[in-house]
Amino acid sequence: MSPVIFHSIWTVALLILFIGIIIWAFSSRRKKRFDAAARMPLEEEDTVPTPPSGEKKPSKGKQHG
Repeated sequence: MSPVIFHSIWTVALLILFIGIIIWAFSSRRKKRFDAAARMPLEEEDTVPTPPSGEKKPSKGKQHG
C-alpha cells in the first residue's frame, strides 16, 4: 500500500470519527445531561464532605493533650 493511499484512508477515517463525535455531542438525548454539567460550578454544595475512612472527625469541644 502506497503512503498516499494510506494517508487518504486515514484522513477519511478521522473525518468520519470527527463527524461522529459532533453528532454525539449535539444529540438531543445528551442535552439535559450537558446542561446539568454546565450549571454544576454555579450551584452551591448542600453536603459537607466527610473525611476518608481511617481519619477521625475533628472534635468541637476542648482538645485534650
